[in-house]
Amino acid sequence: MAISIGRRQFISALGGAAAVWPLTARAQPHEQIRRIGVLMGTAESDPDQRALVSTFVQGLTDLGWQDGKNIRIEYRWASGDTNRLRSLAAELASLMPAIIFTQGTPATMAVQQVSHAAPVVFVNVTDPVKTGLVASLAHPGGNITGFSNYEEAIGGKWLELLKEVAPNVTRVAVLFNADNAGLSGSVRALEAVAPTLGIKLTAVPARDATAIERAIDDFGNEPNGGLLVFADFLMMANRELIVKLAALHHLAALYSLSQFATSGGLMSYSIDSNDLFLRAASYVDRILRGAKPGDLPVQQPTKFELVINLKTAKALGLSIPQTLLATADQVIE
Repeated sequence: MAISIGRRQFISALGGAAAVWPLTARAQPHEQIRRIGVLMGTAESDPDQRALVSTFVQGLTDLGWQDGKNIRIEYRWASGDTNRLRSLAAELASLMPAIIFTQGTPATMAVQQVSHAAPVVFVNVTDPVKTGLVASLAHPGGNITGFSNYEEAIGGKWLELLKEVAPNVTRVAVLFNADNAGLSGSVRALEAVAPTLGIKLTAVPARDATAIERAIDDFGNEPNGGLLVFADFLMMANRELIVKLAALHHLAALYSLSQFATSGGLMSYSIDSNDLFLRAASYVDRILRGAKPGDLPVQQPTKFELVINLKTAKALGLSIPQTLLATADQVIE
């Protein structure tokens, strides 16, 4: 009888272990590590850019993807050098990543040129249709999708804000990266709006710091000037130089990224970059779980922020209207 009880206890214990074992196995699965490539046009040493990447990584973590556990993130930073993008894109493609995350039009086009295999999610691409990255916003097709940082209506808003803050401005230089294929259409849109505001627009393409400095110096020699900066990775890498030169020449300047205003620029009206990087993580998650990039629509910006640097305004002798200050998302004093 004792043997019978012991046998029942053994079977019961074995059954209990069998019941527990699958739960343990499910709780600690052997997960495949998926490689994610990240191609940034900016510099790794830039704290603002590292913060944006951290937002992207935190978004992935919140969705169940942990670097070193079920994903491995490979970073490449071009430090504002357009010529490095293609070699860095090729390095990432050679790693056979499950997906590549890119910042900006030049970086995304560099990946497109070296690989048609890996899915790509981008942020800060100005015109993905005209640059040939996607077939359409609603139906991208192919292996690329993501989040645009610009819509044509915002160009008129930039000029209106500049004129509101500096009514005497009659000339505006539009500074942009000559190697950013997505910006030419945006400049043309500004050229159509400028005359209605009594502004003569001058397009100023540049490819490096020397060209940027020469362009601002030349333009700043005449009075009643303003500056509008399309702030992609090249301009971000040189933002301290640009802000310094704008102050030197007493140019009222508006920037398309908030980091310029927080670095001493007069003001910015821009997308919420943190929001874009966070939303990009959701697309990466969906693709890693089986969605096709071509089926995910390119999303246009929905959140904008106005940042005004009052200290810089006072240095330029400008009085910011109270109505504008009341609508600002951030006022730096």
